[in-house]
Amino acid sequence: MRWWPISRREADLERELRSDLDLEEEEQRESGLSPEEARYAARRALGNATLIKEQTHEAWGWTRWERFLQDLQYALRQLRRSPGFAAAAILTLALGIGASTSIFSVADAVLLRPLPYPNPEQLVRVWEQMPNGHRPNLAESNFEDFLTQNNTFARLAAYDFGVASVSGGREPARVDVAAISNGFFPTLGVQPLRGRLFATEEERPHGTPAIIVSYGYWQRYLGGAADFSKFHLDLEGGSYPVVGVMPAGFDFPSGIAAWIPRELDPPGPSRTGHNWLVVGRVRDGVTVAQARANLSAIARRIRHQYGTEVDLNDAAVVPLAEAIVGDVRSALLTLLGAVGLLLLVACANVAGLLLARTAARRKELAIRAALGAGRGRLILQFLAESFVLSLSAGILGVLVAAGAIRLLAVILPADLPLQGGIAINPAVLLFGLTVTVMVSVALGLFAAWRAGGGNLQQALNAGSRNQIGASGSQRTRNILVVGEIATTMVILVGAGLLGRSFLRLISTSPGFRNENLITMEFSPPVGHGQEGMDQGAIAHQVQLLDNIVAQLRAIPGAESLGLAGAVPVAAGDNLPEGTFLVLNGHNPPADIDEFSRMAQNQVQAGHALYAVATEGFFETLGIPLIRGRMFHDQDTLNSPNVAVISQALARRRWPNQDPIGQTIEFGNMDGNLKPLTIVGIVGDVRARGLDAPPDSVIYFNFRQRGMNVNATPTILVRTSAPQGEVVSPARAIFHQLAPEVPVKFSTFNEQMGTWLASRRFLLLLVGLFAAAALLLAAVGLYGVVTFFVTRRTQEIGIRMAIGAQRSDVLRLVLGEGARMAGLGIVIGIVASLAVTRLLSSLLFGITATDPLTFSTVALLLSLVALAAAYIPARRAMRVDPVTALRYE
Repeated sequence: MRWWPISRREADLERELRSDLDLEEEEQRESGLSPEEARYAARRALGNATLIKEQTHEAWGWTRWERFLQDLQYALRQLRRSPGFAAAAILTLALGIGASTSIFSVADAVLLRPLPYPNPEQLVRVWEQMPNGHRPNLAESNFEDFLTQNNTFARLAAYDFGVASVSGGREPARVDVAAISNGFFPTLGVQPLRGRLFATEEERPHGTPAIIVSYGYWQRYLGGAADFSKFHLDLEGGSYPVVGVMPAGFDFPSGIAAWIPRELDPPGPSRTGHNWLVVGRVRDGVTVAQARANLSAIARRIRHQYGTEVDLNDAAVVPLAEAIVGDVRSALLTLLGAVGLLLLVACANVAGLLLARTAARRKELAIRAALGAGRGRLILQFLAESFVLSLSAGILGVLVAAGAIRLLAVILPADLPLQGGIAINPAVLLFGLTVTVMVSVALGLFAAWRAGGGNLQQALNAGSRNQIGASGSQRTRNILVVGEIATTMVILVGAGLLGRSFLRLISTSPGFRNENLITMEFSPPVGHGQEGMDQGAIAHQVQLLDNIVAQLRAIPGAESLGLAGAVPVAAGDNLPEGTFLVLNGHNPPADIDEFSRMAQNQVQAGHALYAVATEGFFETLGIPLIRGRMFHDQDTLNSPNVAVISQALARRRWPNQDPIGQTIEFGNMDGNLKPLTIVGIVGDVRARGLDAPPDSVIYFNFRQRGMNVNATPTILVRTSAPQGEVVSPARAIFHQLAPEVPVKFSTFNEQMGTWLASRRFLLLLVGLFAAAALLLAAVGLYGVVTFFVTRRTQEIGIRMAIGAQRSDVLRLVLGEGARMAGLGIVIGIVASLAVTRLLSSLLFGITATDPLTFSTVALLLSLVALAAAYIPARRAMRVDPVTALRYE
């Protein structure tokens, strides 16, 4: 009975009341009353039928829901009567909810969602930590000590990765390949989708080669073949049978296409060669802090035992999720903060609309209160109205977010980690629902609070002008607009700082001419291990590249060509950094072990980037010769090895000496222990990025050292012809001379676009949010000033009737807007000074309190505010005094 449909129970109640009334009426007729008198007597005897129904409904427990449904129906009718208000409020809220939901979807995928591995909270990254706080990767011997001496890790695994040419599938490809230590996949808790992990005989020096490929590589280059054992992939001169395929969702390190055992190469004894990234899984019940303390104790023992032969004095342990996100966290938190402020501006804007609407309904609300509606009943009515608005805006906002996510997929930086998980999923929908409910409750309570103020008798007696112009409502709307302007000021300052920082960055000279440069990145066969490349391998490389370069020079429009180990700035992170020795009459080291021992002498040691180049590299990029000479044809494979250094290295390492003629040793980078004589000093290049100072670089002659595993060989071509007219014949030349060597063609500007993508993405989104907030603030100010003019129309008419000029009316109205804008800007400046300090790590070349940015934004916001106030001011100037005096 309790769960029957409401309509059926209503019908039953109606029939029962009618039956009781008919019986009572019949009894009254039988007592001698006329039919009319009997009817009235029966109704008096029965009592108030409506009251009986309400009491019965109370007993059923449905009254609140019925009233809420009635309130919803009433809210819908009210909104249908005011389509302009409804559309403005819904669209404004949808903008805020949609923007916040779309950015949350990115934060959810990158920051909040756990990594797709078993017990991901146990996974950590490990680094060495130097006395200056720098965190390099681990030296191999130090990793072995961490691995064998710890008592807090279930597993530790080392890995490294780089770009390599892989052939043997459908077509050659340049892909990222990782060398991994024993236990790498078990550390992460993953198993192959097909095949197996590496066997014991494949994880030892000079063991049986084997390779595991990613799901994407398997599908694209191996055709998804069920029997992949027939595939033997050629990788840097070796043949590797495919033994396994990883699952589709596995992507660690990010973008890796294949994994090989690191143990195939003999271990390196150096404790200063920071070559290995390390991932670990702590034991059950062990915290990250405990694991860090354990490895720190081991690091101190290593330092005590080996002294200056090691760089570390501590160990750093960070949760893997945090390490993967890295610097992206601050950018995403900035976006979340900006979109949160935009949502606040949107809510303040809608609150202003509700306030005006509530003021216009004060007489209606007073009548309802006079007829017995309690405060709680009125609050429910406002909550119902805000619920209808917010729900509509929430649904539209999710649709906006879905479209925004599709757009984000196009503009997101390629290096953003974990972006594959960005989607409208249950967590994102829950966020959107939560925001919708919070906005609904906040706006409903705000409207109810404002409606509940004031005197009912005054509201009943008020004319239309007074009910619209309640001074309390006007003050509240003014406060809301001041808050909107202040919040907009914060967002605009943030966008302005990011914009000025970006302009400073792209206007920074990289140290060379970057226009009309085409890059051809490829991977010729290189040597492995500490032994480096033998003379025959270097000669083969030089011959191959000479043939390619000779034919490339013949392409019409190719003005100059050069070969480099990596493209500066755009791919400068591919240039390895290491320790070199200044021999100064000392004998060169006999092997890498002796090199490591000599490197502990700080008088002899120096640090620089390792870069292989040809004589054409400097000419093509326009890097000037400061002193000495460049490489030339007499520098051959069998002649004494020479090097050219950057001006920054000359200043730092030989501040009061002439470095030309100095003999150095940098064989730890390529396994070639032939000493080098410095023959020239060239201009500085910001090799690692425009946001970094000029680097200390040692340039090796390609014809003497070849391209080894520490290089990303790239031919740079300065061209006067369109890109397509150069790339097409160049592709044919590579196909003819090196068909097994895949080549990636690009321009320097395209590579720089990729390098700048993350900064451009952040600037674009914050700029869009700032523009949206500026528009909403302008609309809010326009509404308040219009409200002001409407409320004071009669006063303006009186002023003009007694002699006030139109310019006086203009000053009156603009003054109202200017006061609110000025107060909002002042508050916004104070808030910005506190908030923008959080942006310091994202800025380049300016401070978080940059005066030019603050003053420019304040001027822009002032002009927009005055423009928003000028429109109603012009309307006020045209008021007819006679009409205004009759205005109610």
